[in-house]
Amino acid sequence: MAKKNFYAVKVGKVPGIYKTWPECQANTSGFPGAVFKGFETLAEAEAFIGGAVNTDVSAPYAKDESSSNAPNGITNLPPVYAFTDGSYNIATGVYGFGGFLHYSDTEDDIEIRGNGNDPEEAVSRNVAGEVHGAVAAMHKAVELGLKELTLFYDYEGIEKWPLRYWKTNKKISMFYVEEYDKIKDKLKVNFVHVKAHTGIPGNEAADKMAKAEVGIE
Repeated sequence: MAKKNFYAVKVGKVPGIYKTWPECQANTSGFPGAVFKGFETLAEAEAFIGGAVNTDVSAPYAKDESSSNAPNGITNLPPVYAFTDGSYNIATGVYGFGGFLHYSDTEDDIEIRGNGNDPEEAVSRNVAGEVHGAVAAMHKAVELGLKELTLFYDYEGIEKWPLRYWKTNKKISMFYVEEYDKIKDKLKVNFVHVKAHTGIPGNEAADKMAKAEVGIE
């Protein structure tokens, strides 16, 4: 059997050509209708994808511990991406969100922030902020006329609710799925999970902004 040197993900979380099976698996496992295949040569992998793509994805969206020129501490960032996070102030019952949208190398990133105190949503605490942050990022991308957005998040429901891995059983999750369904035909959203509080600058910045929105410093 020929050695597989390249793994082409045609349909998956982050389509592209990967150099190891674990990287391919991470971008296809649990993804409905994933299409991928291993190849001996790069040319075969590119043909399967349908053209040449960026193959420098040996560790897609991995934390960069050493390079100061990796924006937000993540390597191989896509052209359009957002980091969002949520917070909750138990003393006031206010939930909030923070983050930013990067869409141009020549324009400033757009801040994404806000808060609310709807009692039915507040029962979900910081999750309410997480959801509103994700929705705000998607709406801003649509407003700018963008067609694709990579959303970095740290609460797994941000991906699992809209993709129907989890059932909706509260007001905030039902709201989220409704908003995503309105947007999904206008904007392709690639969901990428990052671990919270691990020093990833983009995630840390979003967390700080979300806390500020609910009065927590």
